[in-house]
Amino acid sequence: MGMLPSPLGCQTNNEFQSNSNKHHLQSESSSLSSQPSLPSIPSLSPQQQQHSATTTQATHHCISILKGHSSDVFSLTLAGKFLYSGSSDSEIRAWSRHPPVISNSNSSPCSSSNSIHSNHNIVAVGKGAVKFLIVSGEKLFSGHQDHKIRVWRIENNIDDDYNSHGRPIMYTRLATLPTLSDRILRFFPPKNHVQVRRHKKCTWVHHNDTISVLALSHDASLLYSVSWDRTFKIWRTSDFKCLESVANAHDDAINALALSNDGYIYTGSADTKIKVWRKLPDNKKHSLVTTLEKHKSTVNALALTTDGSVLYSGACDRSILVWKKDSSAAVAGEENGNMVVVGALRGHTKAILCLTVVSDLVCSGSADKTVRIWRRGIENSHYCLAVLEGHRRPVKCITAAVDRYESLTMNSNSASYLVYSGSLDCDIRVWKVLVPFL
Repeated sequence: MGMLPSPLGCQTNNEFQSNSNKHHLQSESSSLSSQPSLPSIPSLSPQQQQHSATTTQATHHCISILKGHSSDVFSLTLAGKFLYSGSSDSEIRAWSRHPPVISNSNSSPCSSSNSIHSNHNIVAVGKGAVKFLIVSGEKLFSGHQDHKIRVWRIENNIDDDYNSHGRPIMYTRLATLPTLSDRILRFFPPKNHVQVRRHKKCTWVHHNDTISVLALSHDASLLYSVSWDRTFKIWRTSDFKCLESVANAHDDAINALALSNDGYIYTGSADTKIKVWRKLPDNKKHSLVTTLEKHKSTVNALALTTDGSVLYSGACDRSILVWKKDSSAAVAGEENGNMVVVGALRGHTKAILCLTVVSDLVCSGSADKTVRIWRRGIENSHYCLAVLEGHRRPVKCITAAVDRYESLTMNSNSASYLVYSGSLDCDIRVWKVLVPFL
């Protein structure tokens, strides 16, 4: 490995962190020192390098700006025909995932003057900033800064604004986790109480700090939650009972979570570590399998490929590390969830705040106000296909999907994707990205 500039130091920024100075720190230092670092994975920017046989340029532009939130947009999730968004003012809103197109090309870019405004799409207003959203069937789960998880029932849902009888979709709160019954059952035995501060205890079913990420098992029977309280918990979605809590899973706030279909749980933390967990056959509880240590600063985001063979991690050091399953362990028949880092994707100039994977694309959002689209190629190669610019403040959340309607109606030379980005500028931008087939 050669000598590369060391990662920038993460400095305090009140937009990204709590008073305990523990997460989502922004890189702003102008002084760099040299130290051994990971090699950069080939990442040829089409804006900067000539077209070659191994890279193709994506066509991209912003097609809509969704306005309605009056504060930071923290979370986005797609479900059916809807895009759900959560913000720091406790609002959850629902939008059409195919909003009216207000710009067809970069020659007439999106702007505030031709954006889409709506004040009639509020799903719910909670009691704490909405940090994460996820949908399973007719249930919408929201993780909040007030340490609670709320469950909302989606009624009359047929993936449209109105059902066949003309009734609008309704949202009602179904539960708040931990539930009252869970709290009562756990309250009396002293063994169910854990020390959370010097003079405060609570039952183990409670989170006692901001809930940062939620995730569902592949069959949606289990809900996983991670928190700045350094724990992760597992809930049964049928009755919302807390089944397990892993205390002190990290040495600092947990900011990121990813689940693989083969049972591995990946958690990323402000302690710079990524930990891998699994419930072993002879154990009812989850155990630590291995710890992945390459980042030198807060880990803010994790994303897995569909088959679970590649893990992406984004951190305050401005890099996205690419991890692959340890093939030597698999060959030896000792599959243990271990991953080896194969390189880093570099290009962002500030902290990586969010990641998502769709097909062979990786989308990253950063405190540098941009979204980057990367393509996964052969032999660990990755190429930066596009840099999406337009947000006025850091990009805090991102989601993406294949634009199946467009892909069916357009010529067969390109695949069409819709990328949705939420920012601390209160806006949600919808981008169309056309990627030529290899």
